[in-house]
Amino acid sequence: MNHKIVIVAFAGEPACFAHALLNGLDMQARGWDVKLVIEGKATALIKELAEPGAPFAPLYGKAKKGGIIDCVCRACANKMGALSAAEAQGLPLADEMQGHPAMARYVEAGYTVITI
Repeated sequence: MNHKIVIVAFAGEPACFAHALLNGLDMQARGWDVKLVIEGKATALIKELAEPGAPFAPLYGKAKKGGIIDCVCRACANKMGALSAAEAQGLPLADEMQGHPAMARYVEAGYTVITI
């Protein structure tokens, strides 16, 4: 069975975001098609987790290197002061739904949406 999952991380608590990363990496290791969308308060973590000594920084780096981060919400990253960090890290930004990524595009492509 070919699983297609998109994890949409909204929570800004590092431990919650770490679980989004852990699950995404686990699903990828199982051969699933998995994507991570960083939304809401979670966008603030982009700046923090890019620092080598930050808790969960190695996990974040592994997720970036593994290519599971599909996009970052442009509107939320801007609001949370992380837009320049997302751009500096080369993360794709999405804004097709009034400044935010649209979950509908993933559903239309056959993905199951999980929000954290």
